Amino acid sequence: MIIKDRKFIQAAKQALLDTFQDEKVAGMFEKCMENTLDTTIKIQDGETFILTGDIPAMWLRDSVCQVRPFLLFAKDHAEIQEMLLGLIKKQVKLIAMDPYANAFNESANGAGHQNDKTEMSPAVWERKYEIDSLCYPVQLAYLIWKITGRTEHFTTEFKQCIDTIVTLWKVEQHHEEKSPYLFEREDCVPTDTLVRKGKGSLTGYTGMTWSGFRPSDDACTYGYLVPSNMFAAVVLKYAEEMLSAFYSEELALLERVRELRTQIEEGIEKHAIVTDDCYGEMYAYEVDGLGHTLQMDDANVPSLMALPFLNYCDPQDARYQNTRRFILSSKNSTFFKGREANGVGSPHTPNNYVWPIALSIQGLTSQFESEKRDIVATLLRTDAGTGLMHESFNVNNANEYTREWFSWANMMFCELVLDVAGINMHKFIR
Repeated sequence: MIIKDRKFIQAAKQALLDTFQDEKVAGMFEKCMENTLDTTIKIQDGETFILTGDIPAMWLRDSVCQVRPFLLFAKDHAEIQEMLLGLIKKQVKLIAMDPYANAFNESANGAGHQNDKTEMSPAVWERKYEIDSLCYPVQLAYLIWKITGRTEHFTTEFKQCIDTIVTLWKVEQHHEEKSPYLFEREDCVPTDTLVRKGKGSLTGYTGMTWSGFRPSDDACTYGYLVPSNMFAAVVLKYAEEMLSAFYSEELALLERVRELRTQIEEGIEKHAIVTDDCYGEMYAYEVDGLGHTLQMDDANVPSLMALPFLNYCDPQDARYQNTRRFILSSKNSTFFKGREANGVGSPHTPNNYVWPIALSIQGLTSQFESEKRDIVATLLRTDAGTGLMHESFNVNNANEYTREWFSWANMMFCELVLDVAGINMHKFIR
């Protein structure tokens, strides 16, 4: 059994009962937490491998999101700490293997998309390059340090991982001229492959770093994915702090991190801000550096809705609030309203399907407890009687949903209800 001592779940259940006065909230929290512990986490030889759910592979992104609620209880829980440290150890090893890959097999078994036209290997499930795949492990390393005080994960290998990430992001600032990355998939929907023989749509230099795919694993329309660049800027700041504290002799690497962060932030300010007739100055979702912009948001995180959650800006920031009002309006092509729910969906799933992840993020970034509680109520009544979250559901009939088993969505629900109960990470990352 992973994590034998689970008294923290029972203590949190009581806190939720006190907060919500609702047995279903507490029961769903317990079921979601137990589901992740019992069905997705594997520990072997001091390394932690986490299945995303109904796909037998580990996504760098999902695996961090799947353990975030456990971080809230990690300070006084040695078993949780060891599980988290094992995940960082595994992620560092996987990034060293292939920093362009988004998902990995438990062993070099050749499972997954081995016929894709890219530099596949038997250990890689999928090689869709996404900026956030490299952001999340840095975030996790930082949060483990800040929450638990543990530092043994700051090894030579971790320092090399930071170097690898910075090197790749600097290469991808000049995707047209310097990038070795190509990706094509045959006999698939257009969002599963990159145009221009695997190079992606044409881009110009902005200072931001290029991404082939969104955190939905869908191809970017334009190569500079703004919320992922914002997340990169945040974790580069974390990297500066970790390098200064534990690798003080690495002055050249520290300077490269600072320079890259500055260039990305300047690129966002110069290229990613648009003015909407209704909502004023706001952020675009994607740009190409050639004058094209895409105004939308996606349910997957990083998203524009998630910027305060990612620690990029304050929830009261005027430009963020304008962006948020756009996202939650009919002008956003992925916002859907129906009899059972209103919220953000994704081109990854059908029209009129909203995502529990997006609803949870809406709640976690809200300034109003009433909005948070309304979203919790929506999530409770749209579980289709399963006691678990799904990838997405039909706004007019929640019994129609995608993905029976999706651990990331379960954990986002847990993080939201804990936040309403006052159990959150604010004191560690603000």
